Amino acid sequence: MIEIKKLSKAYPLADGELIAVRDIDLTINDGEIFGIIGLSGAGKSTLVRCINFLERPTSGEVIIDGQSLGELSKRELLKTRQNIGMIFQGFNLLEQRNVVKNVCYPLEIAGAKRADALRRAVELLELVGLSDKAKAYPSQLSGGQKQRAAIARALAANPKYLLCDEATSALDPDTTASILELMKRINRTLGVTIVIITHEMRVIDSICDRVAVLDNHTVAEIGEVREIFSNPKSEIARRFVLPEKRNAPNVTENGAIRIIFNGENSDKPIISNLVTECETAVNILHADTRELDGKAFGQMIIRVRDEDRERVKSFLTENNLNFNEI
Repeated sequence: MIEIKKLSKAYPLADGELIAVRDIDLTINDGEIFGIIGLSGAGKSTLVRCINFLERPTSGEVIIDGQSLGELSKRELLKTRQNIGMIFQGFNLLEQRNVVKNVCYPLEIAGAKRADALRRAVELLELVGLSDKAKAYPSQLSGGQKQRAAIARALAANPKYLLCDEATSALDPDTTASILELMKRINRTLGVTIVIITHEMRVIDSICDRVAVLDNHTVAEIGEVREIFSNPKSEIARRFVLPEKRNAPNVTENGAIRIIFNGENSDKPIISNLVTECETAVNILHADTRELDGKAFGQMIIRVRDEDRERVKSFLTENNLNFNEI
């Protein structure tokens, strides 16, 4: 378990200090995939680097499996870090080493025998789907292949925790999906606790169990992903969950209704049933919905005839759908 208590990090400036994160309280449970999301400058990367003390917090504690990292000696901290793998947006592979030697590298540093390191590297390359690229160099790999190699390297020392700092930001959508699926498989088969730092809600809703939303360098909201999607309480969470509020058309004519989907079964034909039961035509002006564990989240803006408006509102109320008139 990772416990973060009242953690703050500030950087000194000539005329004061720059606050990167402030009074962070988080508990990340063993075996879960935990997301941390925020806009650029919210403090996400600083926070994840504080978790393994690559950045030493200005104040507060990071407690991993009952050990406060701030109380450890340098040698003890280095040993604890072997239990915490990390992958980055930029891959950080050693260009002069081929893929299998990149994966071997952390084991060599830890003093493992060459044969044991090679055996472990071969196993991990098979796990991440890179067995055929063992002798290739980073310059010969695609972005997705580089990230798979980086994941294999991060797993080399058999860590209990894996920290991912914007690990898919440099990848195209299809490659991102395959990398996230790999992470889910690693979590499921190896039991590795994964912490994902991202600014993309699609990453959170496709892989995470719980999420903390950062705003103004602190935690604005935390909860299960489905709870955040169904009922975002903070303004920043609403911006992530319902970004169409910024992009939806400026609807001013009579008859427009915004329907909020907060966990209705995705197989339930809401609009079809509305048209049939209310005997009305529906014009869909805008829609942005997504499915999470068989549930629909998001919103839709529709327009109906004035004479059918009250009947449609009654239908939505009877079906427990949140809505508001525009």
